[in-house]
Amino acid sequence: MPHFIYIADPMCSWCYGFGPELQALLNDIPDASLEIVVGGLRAYNQEIMGESQRTTIRGHWHHVAEASGLPFSDVGMTQAGFKYDTEPACRAVVATKIVADHLNGIQLLQVFHAIQSAFYAEGQDVTQSTVLAETVVATLNKIDGHESFDVDSFTETFLSLHCLADTRAEFEQCQRWGIRGFPGLLIVHNQALHMIAAGYTKTAQLRAAIAEVLAT
Repeated sequence: MPHFIYIADPMCSWCYGFGPELQALLNDIPDASLEIVVGGLRAYNQEIMGESQRTTIRGHWHHVAEASGLPFSDVGMTQAGFKYDTEPACRAVVATKIVADHLNGIQLLQVFHAIQSAFYAEGQDVTQSTVLAETVVATLNKIDGHESFDVDSFTETFLSLHCLADTRAEFEQCQRWGIRGFPGLLIVHNQALHMIAAGYTKTAQLRAAIAEVLAT
């Protein structure tokens, strides 16, 4: 059973674009397991976004949209005082691991994608705890099929020192692995980690990289 480690940030545009490619790969390998480690692309950034930076980011998003065909809305980053701090969105993923530890990695990926969709497709400001809590709780309840989770409880976990520390620990793990760009996809083979994607990668290329690793 292949085990993949997906290293990404919900507010990384190329990670958003990579989503369908990763999902297609996982659909092809139904017995695969997945672990998500958040990377902290712009974690703890406190600089209010100016128009010059906004224009630059729009350019990046245009390239991702062309490559992936996914929708983009820039409404979320045009709000007054917006800071492109990706730590809260990453922490929401970590908080999900804590409050819904029964989920497997494939199910957790649905939450990850929901946060991405809220920001990129719907133009919501996912640096805000309320937006994140509502997005995650709605997704978790959809996965479970009933109202198992509530916003207040999730927010309490999201704001906890435990969750803050766990999020920072995942950032530090990425640094120890030497990963500076996202998305990254690793496969565990013969008790070693092998990089099969460093940046946006098409599903066919992922399959070829996996075959090469498994042949060794």
